[in-house]
Amino acid sequence: MKPRVGLFVTCLVDLMRPQVGFAAVKLLEEAGCAVEVPAAQTCCGQPAWNSGANRHAADIARQVIDAFEGYDYIVAPSGSCAGMLCKHYPEVLEGDPAYGPRAKALAAKSYELISFLVNERGFTRACAVKSACYHDSCSSLREMGVKEEPRRVINGLTELAQPQICCGFGGLFSVKYPEISERMADDKIADIRATGATTLIGPDMGCLLHLAGRMERQGAKLEVRHIAEVLAEES
Repeated sequence: MKPRVGLFVTCLVDLMRPQVGFAAVKLLEEAGCAVEVPAAQTCCGQPAWNSGANRHAADIARQVIDAFEGYDYIVAPSGSCAGMLCKHYPEVLEGDPAYGPRAKALAAKSYELISFLVNERGFTRACAVKSACYHDSCSSLREMGVKEEPRRVINGLTELAQPQICCGFGGLFSVKYPEISERMADDKIADIRATGATTLIGPDMGCLLHLAGRMERQGAKLEVRHIAEVLAEES
């Protein structure tokens, strides 16, 4: 019997690049999963949680749990949203006797897309992208521990000199501190351009949109793509 996967699409994928969601569905189905996209899903609540609106974050978390807890796995094409579900929901709902245990149960079966495909579904097919480099988002790298998995499924990536450095997006950080955010993006873009790559690949739409917008203002002509899109095209 195929495992039932609830796809947490994410706000940015839904609003800005829905093809990433379709790509994620394709990859999960090819990995032997029965995929559903609950219509009741909304934001993961991270903006509220990061801004100190804890009550609102808790309300959103309860809604997500109600929508997704019936699935075998919850998968998000975003280390940021997956990190919220996995790492922060138990904290958000720690004092809730009804939802606290349910938050822990949901966290235990929530995954970032590429790590789920590689580590849980044995995804071994690799594709090669000509002249490409990879941006490790902070949430994917630090919260979810995803580093080697993307490099196992995309061959020939050119590594950045400082892949561990933040791009400056950071959700509300880029809103609260726009000048610092822009400088961080410029440093990251300089690192990207120094590789000579013509394509930037990454796992989080927030980072990718942030860098793509800044590069457009600078006149840099790089293609910016989510890793799910790249893998789905090659399948």
